[in-house]
Formats: sequence, structure tokens, C-alpha cells
Amino acid sequence: MQRPEAWPRPHPGEGASAAQAGGPAPRAGAGEPAGLRLQEPSLYTVKAVFILDNDGHRLLAKYYDDTFPSMKEQMVFEKNVFNKTSRTDSEIAFFGGMTIVYKSSIDLFLYVVGSSHENELMLMAVLTCLYESLNTMSRKNVEKRWLLENMDGAFLVLDEIVDGGVILESDPQQVVQKVNFRADDGGLTEQSVAQVLQSAKEQIKWSLLK
Repeated sequence: MQRPEAWPRPHPGEGASAAQAGGPAPRAGAGEPAGLRLQEPSLYTVKAVFILDNDGHRLLAKYYDDTFPSMKEQMVFEKNVFNKTSRTDSEIAFFGGMTIVYKSSIDLFLYVVGSSHENELMLMAVLTCLYESLNTMSRKNVEKRWLLENMDGAFLVLDEIVDGGVILESDPQQVVQKVNFRADDGGLTEQSVAQVLQSAKEQIKWSLLK
């Protein structure tokens, strides 16, 4: 009886997984940065979302990882992004190893930030959903004055679209319906409203102090 062929023996450093898979596995060279390897799919698509006025001052912002851990680093990043994008007609930019999609509306600039390997269409879906949801709520093209007067609602809209960097919803009608349901159903307790308003006040304070 002929013996079955043995699995190919892995080369040194390739590990047992290569032997189990039936062939050599790709390996990173010594000291090779993790970013050069094949990126694993991730649900955590969005790194940040922010809205600036036409002077580049922050009105609303949420960061979903520790790429920019301090307020100062976030503000510097936002200013640099604004300077790069505010005078161009494009809707996508690559800056600081990140993919950024953006849209202007009257006196606002809306931005969605992802990693360098992120799918631009996914980021654009988030941006479009945010933009159209705010337009629906304001019953016109969203502008700075309306946003400042309805910051609590704007944060609720964003929370329905992205949670912790994960995209939850890309249909603006569904987003607005959920936000209205939470308000009509009494889902917004006094404490949660106070928290949202306090967060909005902090955002406004920082933009005024800049």
C-alpha cells in the first residue's frame, strides 16, 4: 500500500499554521511594520467624524480610537485637514496616512475619517447619511446656525449612524425615524439630554477658545 504524501514541512519561522494549511504562509520580515502586511477586515471602519465652520473651527466632533488622544492633537489635525480640503472641489483626500471624505454645505464642512486602507465608498456612505439626515431634520440644507441651535439632535443623528467606529446605519430616513422615535417615545431621559447638551457645550467652548 502506498503511503499518503506528508504535508509539506514549513520553513523555519513559518509556524505550525503553514503546515496545517498545506503550504507556506506569508511571513513578515524582521522588523517589518504591521501596516505593510495584509490588513484583516474590521468592523471598525470610522476613525473620526467632525464638522467645521467655514473658518475651520470645530462645531461637532467624535473620535473613535486613540490616533489623536488629546484635544490639542485633534484640533491640530482638524485644522490641517481643513487647510488641505477647504479650497478644493474633490470629495476625498489622503492625509497623514488616513482616508478622508468630505462635503461642504453653505457655511459648514463635514468630514468622515478612516484608515488608509479603508473603502472610500463605505466612508462616503456615512458622510452622505449624516448630511442628508441633518438636512431632513433642518428641512433645508444644514447650516452653522441651525447646527448650533440643535447640537443635541445632531449628536443623536451621528450616534445612530456610527457607534464606536462601527457603521450602524446608512439610510437617512431610518436614522431620522429612530431619532424622532427616541424623542417621541420618551427614550430621552432628563439625564441623557443633559449629557448630550453638556457635550455640545464643551464642543462649542473649545471652538470659541481656539
